[in-house]
Amino acid sequence: MTVGSSGRRRARQQADAHGDVTQVAGDMHVHPSPVQSPVVQWPVWVGDVPHSAAAFQPRTQVRKRAKAAREGGSDVVLSGPGGVGKSQLAASLARELRDQDRSSGAVLDVLVWVRATGTDQVISAYAEAAGQLHLPGASAEDEDGSARVFLRWLAATERRWLVVLDDITDLAAVREWWPDSGAGRGWVLATSRREDAQLTGGGRALVRIGLYTDAEARAYLKRRLTDAGHAHLHDPDQAGELAAELGHLPLALGHAAAYLINKRPTMVDYVALLRNTGSRLGDLLPANADTEGYGLPVTASLLLSLDAVEEADASRLARPLLHLAALMDPLGHPAPLWTTPKALDHLRTARSPQRRWLRKHRQPVTEAEVHGALECLRTYALITQDTVTAPLRMHALTARAVRETVPPDTLSGTARTAADAIISLWPRHDHEERELAALLRANVVHLDLFTRPALWQPTTHSCFYKLSISLTEAGLYRQAIEYDETIVRLTSSTHGPDHADTVVARNNLAVSYSDAGRVQDALDLREQVLADLERIKGPDHPDTLTARNNLANSYRNVGRVQDALDLAERVLADQERILGPDHPDTLTARHNLAVAYSDAGRAEDALDLAERVLADQERIKGPDHPDTLTAGNNLAISYGDAGRAEDALDLAERVLASRERILGPDHPDTLVARHNLAVAYGDVGRVQDALDLAELVLADQERILGPDHPDTLVARRNLDNARRAVAEAARDQDA
Repeated sequence: MTVGSSGRRRARQQADAHGDVTQVAGDMHVHPSPVQSPVVQWPVWVGDVPHSAAAFQPRTQVRKRAKAAREGGSDVVLSGPGGVGKSQLAASLARELRDQDRSSGAVLDVLVWVRATGTDQVISAYAEAAGQLHLPGASAEDEDGSARVFLRWLAATERRWLVVLDDITDLAAVREWWPDSGAGRGWVLATSRREDAQLTGGGRALVRIGLYTDAEARAYLKRRLTDAGHAHLHDPDQAGELAAELGHLPLALGHAAAYLINKRPTMVDYVALLRNTGSRLGDLLPANADTEGYGLPVTASLLLSLDAVEEADASRLARPLLHLAALMDPLGHPAPLWTTPKALDHLRTARSPQRRWLRKHRQPVTEAEVHGALECLRTYALITQDTVTAPLRMHALTARAVRETVPPDTLSGTARTAADAIISLWPRHDHEERELAALLRANVVHLDLFTRPALWQPTTHSCFYKLSISLTEAGLYRQAIEYDETIVRLTSSTHGPDHADTVVARNNLAVSYSDAGRVQDALDLREQVLADLERIKGPDHPDTLTARNNLANSYRNVGRVQDALDLAERVLADQERILGPDHPDTLTARHNLAVAYSDAGRAEDALDLAERVLADQERIKGPDHPDTLTAGNNLAISYGDAGRAEDALDLAERVLASRERILGPDHPDTLVARHNLAVAYGDVGRVQDALDLAELVLADQERILGPDHPDTLVARRNLDNARRAVAEAARDQDA
């Protein structure tokens, strides 16, 4: 990014649809004072190991093969189709290692359980582990970098550890995140539906897990019914027939057992029900949807459970809730999604009325009704939830079967309701709830996968743009660019190159380029976006003005200072003429022109305009609004540029205190304020304070943006300047 004469870092407002906030680098940096290392609370556990399933079968032979592979120094991949109990067996092995007595000398110090359907979840879990271990170089602002720090620690540590990668769908994507056992103190246990050659080699052993044996199926049914207090329902003669009817599939047997426990039919009656539902299944779950090869058994047990649920559910919300949940990521989704206003309104119209005359007078759905319906679904094993605050999960096969029951004419509305619910639940600042943000990102991806093109027509849903912003806020810059490039392709193919959604998608890709330091790519794309908008919407359309504003910032980023200034002046004049002097976009344009003046060396013009911007923001938005704090930050810089060092220091201290109070100590804007305070320290001669903060800022830049990002290069130069200033001060003192 381009830096003005002061070399300071600015937090700049922009009216991008993507929230493009340009920042200019700071001026001094340093060695932090020694601090006491945080104490690690051993053992360190990350992720939730699933609870043992009711009547869990130990799968003795498979367990023996897994243990033998481990003793031989191999990582283990439990492979098999969905519904056979891979995750449950992995959880049993993990608990066995985790719960060993410390007196044995084989205690497990670190356990990480992560659903590995995508690298995003793996990165987030590893980053959390690095944080709990207080590893040097780990940062809450850089999940990718922190995850790599954790991987290096695993390879070198003498501590005993276990990493479980549950449900790998793409080994090629996960391979770079596969831990190296290094000193031989660690073990990787994975599960996957895949059984191809990629899963073996590299110190990995493939252990296949299939359907229950006849003995295991019989034992499961007997124990499940006995533990529930209904041993009288177990019929030894019929248990084998029931197991065979269900194909010895653990998932299907789980549905059947739940149905028997709740409805209390005899096993004879239940087998008869299974055999008499063929015609209905042909309509609701066609055979060509059965890509897993399970056929009738699982779908039959599922529909019988649905019948029972609907009989027990007075709210009539069970089926529409299942339709929503089946579109979510199998690794889990937040339960509060279905009590958001958008979801409640959808459920009001989706549930069938008890009487025809009520169809025009549907009553609102309450949160209590939703909770009751979800509890009913849990009772019949259609969804699972480890704790009341844990994510809701639906087995992938169950979800597939449920999706086949969604009427085609309602799928688009159901998908958009789910997307609206996701957006409404997204945290205001991702860094405050990183786990929730990662979970929502995964669910956007899966929702689109299951329902495309529902979220693309008639317009592109905003959840895609929110996901891109979230990736950037998590420090996943490469993933953000790859995602935005995909969105551009899909939007263009769906709507055409000149559609408004396509232009927005290209604009957002430019923002991601800029965030990742690819400033020339961002400039090239922004010139294209502006030309398109001028042609399609005209030179005075608000979107065109925003694009012109963003292009001015890109000119600054590549060092075209005069072009940036000329365009910033035009933008402000246009905004004042079209939108008025107090419109938020006008305030942004005035703000950015002040920055352009500073870059061009016009310090007094920059100061005059920066003072006006702060006064406008305080008057219109209040003293604690983030935009007001940004204006205060930049006015402090202008004070420094104009030689008013004490005024700059005073305002920089107040901005940092406000941001720490309002946004928190780790928010990106707080880091900017801390950076600029280091600059202010240097300007008043407090060179050691400046050096201490400057070195911390450089470390942050390297972790978040990488060693070659323009901001990092500026921070490195600033650190060199700070060190020289300290050395010069020491020489002067000695003289």
